[in-house]
Amino acid sequence: MVTDILPHIVSFFKKMTTFTAKLMLLAALGLSGINSAQAAGISSMRIGQGVGNVRIVFDADRKFDYQVFLLSSPKRLVIDTFDVPVSSKIEKQQDGNNLLASPRLGTVGVNGTRIVFDLKKPVIVKKAFMLAPQSNFGWRFVIDVAIASEREFASKVGSKYALSTENSFAGSYSSSNSGKSEKARPVNKKKVVVLDPGHGGKDPGAIGYSGVYEKNITLAMAKELKTILEKEGYKVYLTRSTDVFIPLRDRVKIARKHNADLFMSLHADSAVNRSAKGLSVYTLSETASDKEAEALAERENKVDIVAGLNLLEHSKEVSDILINLAQRETMNRSSEFAGFMVQEMRKSVQLKDNTHRFAGFAVLKAPDVPSVLLEMGYLSNRTEERLLKQKSYRKKLAVSTSKAVEKYFDNMQHASVF
Repeated sequence: MVTDILPHIVSFFKKMTTFTAKLMLLAALGLSGINSAQAAGISSMRIGQGVGNVRIVFDADRKFDYQVFLLSSPKRLVIDTFDVPVSSKIEKQQDGNNLLASPRLGTVGVNGTRIVFDLKKPVIVKKAFMLAPQSNFGWRFVIDVAIASEREFASKVGSKYALSTENSFAGSYSSSNSGKSEKARPVNKKKVVVLDPGHGGKDPGAIGYSGVYEKNITLAMAKELKTILEKEGYKVYLTRSTDVFIPLRDRVKIARKHNADLFMSLHADSAVNRSAKGLSVYTLSETASDKEAEALAERENKVDIVAGLNLLEHSKEVSDILINLAQRETMNRSSEFAGFMVQEMRKSVQLKDNTHRFAGFAVLKAPDVPSVLLEMGYLSNRTEERLLKQKSYRKKLAVSTSKAVEKYFDNMQHASVF
């Protein structure tokens, strides 16, 4: 009898043991998942290379306190994070940039993690800020560093110059923790726009159907646009505010003197065919860019060809590459702005086919200032000349342009944090 039921007893205990083991495994996995979720913290890091600068972005599942500062002997960038775990895989990140070596992790205080980058060149810390979750992103901690002189670096060494949770540049998103919007500086405040009314003085530009001069139309448009942009919070300069002649290269110099974030040259077209009409937007062509980069690289005084970089410190090969990188980035941004211009203008005025065009205009060749040239229409066309002479029509163009400017800077703010 016992021998008959023994196999069933053994089988029962085997099943019980297996079931219990499964329960224990599931429980362990569940606990492990909970602990893992709690411990996620800073999970990954990305580094973006700019021209003379680097942006570090840490992905996290929560907001945390931090401080960022520089140390010397050897030169280091130190990032202290508090009450947030940091994934060890960050140490495996390849440097892949010209300012920072791969990071290493240590501890600081009771609940802090120290992330240290050895520096390949002297830098200064420009910004450090948190971005609250948005779209498909969770929390992001962003640090911007830029190449600097030895003197600039030495003047910022030490924790007393740290950027921390309390004194850092604030991002432009709201905090989901507080439920209240964190006031940040308006995205577009103090952005510098330089407007260039085409022609002037001895150069009348195109002469319209009824004899109107292009130089007068462009100046009137520039003043209209300046008024609207200033109301939106931009800092606006004109290359000319009166009927004077300014050489093309000097117009570019004016934009760079004011550290322009955007340069716009205003023109009106003309054609033998008086039925030609429509607005168009030009940016610098690839061919023109290459020629300009080559010419710039050959100049003796390279100190200020690209803002923030002293090219005299570099070999000709490195200088050529830096100028080329700057121009490529600037051309991309110029094209993005041209795209917004086309979008906004399409809503209110007639456009030419293939509205965004490319050419080698001299006023578009600043290597570090996004630039576009707007052809507002054809003065040789009776209808478009009549419209361009009207203040109400120019205001319509100016309003559409200001919306494009707004979209451009908003896009730059978001796209720059990847």
